[in-house]
Amino acid sequence: MGMGMGMGMGMGMGNDLADVLVVGAGPTGLVLACDLARRGAAVRIVDRSPAPPRTSRAKGPNARSLEILDDLGVADEVLAAGSDPLPMLKYRDRLPVAETDPWADSAPSPDVPYVRGRLIAQWRLEEILRDRLAGYGVRVELGREVVGLAEAADGRHVDVTFAEDRTERVRYVVGCDGAHSSVRKLLGIGFEGTTAEDQVMVCGDVDLAEGALDRTRWHQWFDEDGAVMLCPIPGTRTGWWFQAGPERDGRGRPLAPTADGFRRLLARHTALPGRALTRAELLSTYRVNVRMADRFRAGRVFLAGDAAHVHAVAGGLGMNTGIQDAFNLGWKLGLVLAGHAGAELLDTYEEERLPVAARTLDLTSERLRATLEAIRRPGGGLDAAITLDTTGLGVGYRWSSLARVHDEASRPYETSQHDETSRPDETPRLYEAPRPDEAPRPGGGLPGFPQHGDRAPDAPCVDAVTGARTRLHRVFAGPRTTVLGFGPGSAAVLREVAAAYGDAGVRTCRVYAPYESGARSGPGTAVVDDEGHAAAAYGTEAFSDTDTGTVIVVRPDHHLGLSAPADDAGSVHAYLRRLHGAGRPRNGSPALVDAARKG
Repeated sequence: MGMGMGMGMGMGMGNDLADVLVVGAGPTGLVLACDLARRGAAVRIVDRSPAPPRTSRAKGPNARSLEILDDLGVADEVLAAGSDPLPMLKYRDRLPVAETDPWADSAPSPDVPYVRGRLIAQWRLEEILRDRLAGYGVRVELGREVVGLAEAADGRHVDVTFAEDRTERVRYVVGCDGAHSSVRKLLGIGFEGTTAEDQVMVCGDVDLAEGALDRTRWHQWFDEDGAVMLCPIPGTRTGWWFQAGPERDGRGRPLAPTADGFRRLLARHTALPGRALTRAELLSTYRVNVRMADRFRAGRVFLAGDAAHVHAVAGGLGMNTGIQDAFNLGWKLGLVLAGHAGAELLDTYEEERLPVAARTLDLTSERLRATLEAIRRPGGGLDAAITLDTTGLGVGYRWSSLARVHDEASRPYETSQHDETSRPDETPRLYEAPRPDEAPRPGGGLPGFPQHGDRAPDAPCVDAVTGARTRLHRVFAGPRTTVLGFGPGSAAVLREVAAAYGDAGVRTCRVYAPYESGARSGPGTAVVDDEGHAAAAYGTEAFSDTDTGTVIVVRPDHHLGLSAPADDAGSVHAYLRRLHGAGRPRNGSPALVDAARKG
């Protein structure tokens, strides 16, 4: 596997065998650990820092990450701790020249409950995720640095050596340990790309004298000789995110950030005196890095987040792409560990996420160029970095081997034959699908509704039993695959699915049209599409007045796996076999074994 660094004699070997060791306790690692813990996996998470890491970089989750946090059960806390994105007030020569609200015309729709991100300090988001993880009985192991990785001789485990000269055995390792990832280096995986030494920014969390600036605005001073940006930190009375072009020495080299340096930059570019800045901490220097790992997996070790890819800061997609990596990988590891899916399912992590990362590198670099061009003119600002693409809602996996049309999925299952280094254009294409850079924006798609691999839309509806208002994403929430049934003809398929896969991580949900009469009963959940939003979002209106129907399989990460006519039960069962094994035969005897405990 190319891991190197074998164990020496006399090293201690831990007795507890974890399913997954997550290395790195930033947002990516914490989201993955939470997702695995709620699936019942024995997960551990370690971080080399002796205290919970605090950084002053990411300003919060985008719309798609909010959906993920909602699924994990922490969105309400994130919303309460944060604030909406703020209007941007732009200055030139210390005077205000323009104000822009990039989200002024955005509003939630039935299929998209979150249309904008949320401002929240990264350290506060991490606190919320750590608390959620602790609720599952898992705590971050601080001060633990991974210095060695070696695949065990049985090929079923990884031996992990820590700096304290102790070696412990786990089934899988996921490196979420940032751009300087030790895991990636131990694997010998390349991290090709560029560092723009001339594109430098100094950052920190600062306090300003109370009343110094309007806290309902993100203030941005762009001058010909530099820039200062100040955005209020939600949940604080006087805290601000400080970003600026650095001071430079006589040879033009950037100086390291200091509190006094921040005060000089504040006085130079704003109308505020330097003494208005009363505190500065978490100081750092940011250089534009655009890099991506050659591969995201080596045997039983995976890379996610900044360990796998780093982007230009424009668009705020670094942390968000990592969160979405974790949400893609978590359910796949969970199903393999539970013995429902074969290990080949894990191949689809790199197959799906590497092209998304590559596209994100291109997108953020393009947005950075647009921003640098915009700020040359008075009134230009960071709003130039924001587009619909930066919401994350248009990201899908139409090229994936898991995005099969129903007639292909109904064929006998065979293991995918692409290897770890294959790219989307080398993978057999089961239908013509857009590449990541061609992915439609929300509401796009050739026929006007989502295609296989796309994000599954939300829709408001009514619980058929209680009459309470709910929505489809609430139905999807939790670590399960969801099978939706539209139309009377879907009832038989839902019953079969519930009988075969109800104990294997699959839930069923009958979606009733408002005019459907009779008893609303059956296995699983039932909702009433009282306003027709679900049928409209999934394109099932064509069957609304017939006995046919549509069955839709939604993956645990809220992407559309399969849409098939209700009379094509074979396609539904074939697709579920890929994710959940053979299920339970009709005679009721279990057909699955705990393959995870066999290795």
